Amino acid sequence: METPRTSWRNTTHDWAATVDHDHLEHVRRNPSSFAPGGLRHLVLEVLAYVADEADCGSGGHCRVTLGADGSVTVADDGRGTDTRVDEQGEVVKKPVMATKDLRFFDDPAAPPLPDGHPRRGMSVVAALSTWLIHTNRRHNGSWQQRYELGVPTSGLEPVADDGTTGTVVHFLPGPPLRSAHALASDDLHRIVAAWPQVHVEVDDRRAAG
Repeated sequence: METPRTSWRNTTHDWAATVDHDHLEHVRRNPSSFAPGGLRHLVLEVLAYVADEADCGSGGHCRVTLGADGSVTVADDGRGTDTRVDEQGEVVKKPVMATKDLRFFDDPAAPPLPDGHPRRGMSVVAALSTWLIHTNRRHNGSWQQRYELGVPTSGLEPVADDGTTGTVVHFLPGPPLRSAHALASDDLHRIVAAWPQVHVEVDDRRAAG
């Protein structure tokens, strides 16, 4: 159903925004504050959304692939990121990658992730990644979008439906985070145990690099 974008209620992100350059630059200038522990924390920021979906009764299974090129892929079976059609007939995805999470980012009492550091939102992952590709499958369509340092470099590009829903977040952390505090498969299994509603499979391909 096509409805005016101004009527959409903001819950986790501001639907009126597309990209918040100041916010992304703030994150990029402070990687030690927003990604303490490096790669481990970035992966947990993504997995927190999988846990959200599981809490809503959708999905709860995901696969984390640690690539030989240093990239990480997190694929889940949730509902997919909310995507709507506005009054102009334009497909609009909730701007989870390029704007701040209204629940957590500015909250000094933001809930901790399993590593003990505050949750700030998916935009932290995007801003601190050389590139990130978000594939989003919902019942009303499937799209993919690419970001570089958090800034969209493509529009929503339709992809073929495969009968499933969920998201795939494939990202290459910036070099400092890629090398800092290397993430071990066993370590990942241990820390995600804090989310018993989430089942994580880890495919570690780094030895092939």
